[in-house]
Amino acid sequence: MSLLDQWREKAYSQTANKGDLQRLWGIYFQREKEIYQELLKNPDEAVKGTVKELAEKYKVDIMTMVGFLDGINESLKVENPIEEMDENTEVSLEFDKERLYKNMVAAQADWLYELEEWKDIYPEERLKELYKEQKSSTTIVKGTKIYPNDPCPCGSGKKYKKCCQKA
Repeated sequence: MSLLDQWREKAYSQTANKGDLQRLWGIYFQREKEIYQELLKNPDEAVKGTVKELAEKYKVDIMTMVGFLDGINESLKVENPIEEMDENTEVSLEFDKERLYKNMVAAQADWLYELEEWKDIYPEERLKELYKEQKSSTTIVKGTKIYPNDPCPCGSGKKYKKCCQKA
């Protein structure tokens, strides 16, 4: 069983005690926050190493690092082979700053996208823009309804029913 499968089985277990799962996620979210705080201090540094080396660097266990790699993977400039990695797999944490911020917003992870370190990367206005861009990208906007007796939107001057509705 791959490390990722082990992590997912542990973190998303249907049979585990709910209290144990809450504790696991509480500890995980705190460790995740600490890793992001470190990464965001030098956002342009391409952090690389094996899964085991990165776990040691950030003082977390292998499973927590696997969960972190699973969470950040879509925000990386080049995704890691998380499906088949083991503790000796070389991985990179080189992330796209805007994509990472937007993914944090999409995940509703306010404890991450509200980190003080973001303010050293982007001005407050840019963070607000990125937040709005992400939120509006998932909003469905319906066009205005055109009724048969309305003027045709093509600009012909005819009623819609006599013009483009026929086509």
